Amino acid sequence: MNDLYKNNKITKLLNIERPIIQGGMVWVSGAKLAAASANAGCLGLIGAGSMKPELLKSQIQKAKSLTDNFHAVGVNIPLLYKYTDEQINVALSEGIKVFFTSAGSPKKYTSYLKEHGATVVHVCASPKLAKKCEDAGVDAVVCEGFEAGGHNGIEEITTMCLIPQVKKVVNIPVIAAGGIASGGSMAAAFCLGADGVQMGTRFLMTKESSANEKFKNYILEASSGDTKLMMKKTVPVRLLRNHFADEIERLEKSNASAEELNSYLGKGRAKAGMLDGDLEEGELEVGQICSLIDSVPSTKEMIEKLESEYISAIKIFK
Repeated sequence: MNDLYKNNKITKLLNIERPIIQGGMVWVSGAKLAAASANAGCLGLIGAGSMKPELLKSQIQKAKSLTDNFHAVGVNIPLLYKYTDEQINVALSEGIKVFFTSAGSPKKYTSYLKEHGATVVHVCASPKLAKKCEDAGVDAVVCEGFEAGGHNGIEEITTMCLIPQVKKVVNIPVIAAGGIASGGSMAAAFCLGADGVQMGTRFLMTKESSANEKFKNYILEASSGDTKLMMKKTVPVRLLRNHFADEIERLEKSNASAEELNSYLGKGRAKAGMLDGDLEEGELEVGQICSLIDSVPSTKEMIEKLESEYISAIKIFK
């Protein structure tokens, strides 16, 4: 175990070397990225939100073949999709012991997963939901701030405000997410009381992520302010600006209904943008931190740099 994180609650809970979680992103977080994250001493998450049960099964099996640290591979499962029951049972049958759940009630599956020996972590965007998660029996929570990419909370609480608010109301370990992509931001999260960090965009921008190269290059060109939280009438999501996002913004300014927004969204937008590289009509989910990312290293290289930055940052406080 890394002495840098001695007595850390998250490394102990998840049996990992570093208290760093690779976010389970749709169309981005497959077996290759999850295994690379596990090999780097982090927790790697397969993003099941974009996967039918049979694809999830094959990705879990592939991850097993790519790492000797399979215990450090988990799944992220949104709880509102029709395949949730099947996804959970497939993951359990393949030996997954760590489940990150989101986009639904933590009460629904936590007891079932715990009965099967799993560790359960739920994603929340408010202290109120964090307390409900603790009451439901989860082992830890991810408190995800407004800065985060992808699907987000409607409260618009920023990460720096959310961490201490969540710590105030729960006794279980807290993982901070949203706007974290450097050792300095990791140190700041810990200073505010977080026990670990989860990063999405920074892991998206690695060689092992399955994000389309066009999408990665587009992110490298992003400027401050190029992302915006949209579709709050339906399911809030932070998008990188393109033609599709501009049209969503136009519809919202014209007071379009949730039905109109859903009709324009249609199906397959996220896959088209993030996996297939349609930079105009695709849904490009990414965090506000993207404008500070200027490289696409391997996961191992990224973690080594982040940890070096973290060590430099914490020396300031000594």
